[in-house]
Amino acid sequence: MTSTMHPPAPTTTAKAAPPPPRRRSKGSPLTTVNPASRLFVLAVMSLFALYFLLPVWWLIVSATKGSGELFSGSGFWFGHHFALWDNVQTLFRAQGGIYSRWLLNSLLYAVGGGVVSTLLAAMCGYALAKLPFPGREAVFGTVLAAVLLPAPVLAVPLYLLFSHTGVVNTFWSVFIPSIVSPFGVYLSRIYAASSIPDALIEAGRIDGAGELRIFAMGMRIMAPAMVTVFLFQFVAIWTNFLLPSLMLANSRLQPVTVGLVGWREMQGYPIGYATVVTGAMLSVVPVVAMFVSLQSFWSKGLVAGAVK
Repeated sequence: MTSTMHPPAPTTTAKAAPPPPRRRSKGSPLTTVNPASRLFVLAVMSLFALYFLLPVWWLIVSATKGSGELFSGSGFWFGHHFALWDNVQTLFRAQGGIYSRWLLNSLLYAVGGGVVSTLLAAMCGYALAKLPFPGREAVFGTVLAAVLLPAPVLAVPLYLLFSHTGVVNTFWSVFIPSIVSPFGVYLSRIYAASSIPDALIEAGRIDGAGELRIFAMGMRIMAPAMVTVFLFQFVAIWTNFLLPSLMLANSRLQPVTVGLVGWREMQGYPIGYATVVTGAMLSVVPVVAMFVSLQSFWSKGLVAGAVK
């Protein structure tokens, strides 16, 4: 019996399948960017930077000029004489040194109002986020509606209310409206709901801590949001003009914004234009110093409010 031997079949090496394309993980930067789009974005950002920095540069340059050179052809460049120190001396001597009083008033309104409004906003935001009570969502909806309401709309009703209560032309007529910050309540509520764990609150209650002590512990976690609220409220109070101009007739109680506008309306006599410009430049220094000193906390609070 013979068996038929068949030649072995040729073996073929199977080609390996190509690996699937790797997907870009979330959060990883793009490896290639169109140069044209990068150039366009750079040009747009440069225009915005020029738009915002050009008035600041003009203010700094103009503060170094005398009244005779302020409207000369030098424009956005320094004059022949550096008169900054002379302008500063004239500024603090004008009308018996009332500019120092205006700066002090602005600091009292802005710092005091910012601290109190930040504390109230943190308390309200914490309560809306962590303490269940009837009508909580309705209260939060009212806060959101107040955020969308422009501040000048409330100026005249506040004046009529304070005029009937005898608060007009006093320190409290500007300070009381400054301690209310609907945006601060909104940001504090968002941050507290996302950052303060419920386990921390329950652990505090089990240990016998009161709600006020638990809130004090939560304030440490809410520090970035509170600094952000304080900065926004500080700038809003410092730059506010409409409310103090309506409420205050006594120049000794006016902030620096209202006082400088009053000097500007004198049409250069007896206060020169260079003095007014120098006062405007010096009034910006506290705002810049506050932002620079609290910049790290401010950036953290903004990111938390946008993401959380």
